[in-house]
Amino acid sequence: MPEIIDLRSDTVTKPTPGMRAAMAAAEVGDDVFGDDPTVNRLQERVAELLGKEAALYVPSGTMSNQICLRAQTQPGDEILCDLGCHIYNYEAGGPAVLSGLTCRTIEGRRGILELSQLTGLIRPDNEHLVRTRMVCLENTHNRGGGSIYPLETIAAISSWARANGLIMHLDGARLMNAVVATGIPAKTWASHFDSVSICFSKGLGAPVGSALAGTKEMVARARKIRKLFGGGMRQVGVLAAAALYALENHVERLRDDHANAQLLAEAVKDSPGVSLHPAEVETNIVYMRVEPRLGGAAALTRALQTNGVHVDHEPSVAQKVTRLLKENGVLAYATSPESIRMVTHLDLSRKQAEQAADTIRKVARKLAGGTAAVA
Repeated sequence: MPEIIDLRSDTVTKPTPGMRAAMAAAEVGDDVFGDDPTVNRLQERVAELLGKEAALYVPSGTMSNQICLRAQTQPGDEILCDLGCHIYNYEAGGPAVLSGLTCRTIEGRRGILELSQLTGLIRPDNEHLVRTRMVCLENTHNRGGGSIYPLETIAAISSWARANGLIMHLDGARLMNAVVATGIPAKTWASHFDSVSICFSKGLGAPVGSALAGTKEMVARARKIRKLFGGGMRQVGVLAAAALYALENHVERLRDDHANAQLLAEAVKDSPGVSLHPAEVETNIVYMRVEPRLGGAAALTRALQTNGVHVDHEPSVAQKVTRLLKENGVLAYATSPESIRMVTHLDLSRKQAEQAADTIRKVARKLAGGTAAVA
């Protein structure tokens, strides 16, 4: 069995030795009482990083986003967001279930909305209608292939939103990828938003946690909502120490992830029967579209069975390709019947990225040639 190279997500990383040492040495207290000094240092660090008055450490990015929504809206309000955004697609209906919100979705290009798409969408003040209350943007954008919002676009949307009394929220789970790729400080990105969520357990490589930032008043409300949502934690400084270590040691190295993603992108470009979609790779996420004809359904199924993979039903072409990649040591994630996501991260070396790129080429060429067996 070849070495397994895991490209399913940047959430699969393990704490580094240095991070584990920081966790073991962390000074702790009861964070629900506000007594954990390591958590307090992390919250102060995040607030300073994002140029906000205060910040709050929470277990997950989903909780961070949902707390921000709950803290700044009323049941029956409407949020404006991209059709493919994380808040709408991957948070289990949280806006509706947890805050009684309606999502009005707009299809952006690679997840990026333009001001022209939002103007005219604010509901009139009418008892029959929901109240349009918030604009939610995602930077970088997961389903957009790690796309980076142009800062001028964010500034234009923010100016319009604030002129119309709307709240701006940023799902910045991978904001530091945008910071490293553009050189624009996190504080500059965050200045256009009332609330910001950032994640430590993706590209930054910490095992757990996100943070939300905003005004002191908003964060005070958020703290109570965190408790309501079950996110009040106790001696959690052992985890906050990992996040602090990540902020100090793992930000600039995101450049390596971006460079490794380009290796994967070039492999896709070189290979028959597959293509990049989106065509641009800006950070650490690569989406590969698989042509339905690649290899033929019957040939792929036979090949899977020959390789010892039991097939109960006819999988999609993307599932078949991911299974064949797995048989050759590369884990990827089928996000749709014809789309596969690959994400570079802290635990992926340059050599492994090169090996994964070679495997992509071999699998695609063998399939295009009508056989699914890869040497």
